[in-house]
Amino acid sequence: MFAIFEWNTLMSQVETHSTLTCPDCGHVETETMPTDACQYFYDCKGCGVVLKPLTGDCCVFCSYGDFP
Repeated sequence: MFAIFEWNTLMSQVETHSTLTCPDCGHVETETMPTDACQYFYDCKGCGVVLKPLTGDCCVFCSYGDFP
């Protein structure tokens, strides 16, 4: 029971929004980060380029987000 309480408390404190900045056109967009998987691709809403994580990063939020 204690472990469930800790998990619920932790998840209620997790920030799930991050502002992505496109390195090609500079467009910024605030998106919701998935809580159950890494997001590997993201289509820029400004220029349409498909963003992928930089080498060593697990997802586009780690590479292009203000709050990974």
